[in-house]
Amino acid sequence: MNVTFNTRDPVYVQVVRYFKEQIAIGNLKAGEEIPSRRELAAMLKINPNTAQRAYKEMEEEGLIHTERNFPSRITMDENILSSVREELIAEAVDAFVQSIAAINPSIEEVVELVKKKYEARKQGETT
Repeated sequence: MNVTFNTRDPVYVQVVRYFKEQIAIGNLKAGEEIPSRRELAAMLKINPNTAQRAYKEMEEEGLIHTERNFPSRITMDENILSSVREELIAEAVDAFVQSIAAINPSIEEVVELVKKKYEARKQGETT
């Protein structure tokens, strides 16, 4: 588990985002067991209370579920799992749109440039 924390966002929010990213890319699957709160805290070198807060947040969002005396697991709810990917993409698009708003490009310019950059990146990954 490799998480690089920034100083802008609360650590527990970054932990939740890490789990969401792992779900979105398929590294964490429905029903998969995840580390205990203490194990996670030790692995990431964070305060156990921070790990607890991240797990509480993920439980409230329905990403994980925990039954008494059993390990926490990724939800089996496919609607929640598919919405995670959509949420992350929407956040990235919102940030991108906000960052270029002052330039006021046409939608055609933006789409063409995004398409070129995306394809170039994909080609770089396959070579």
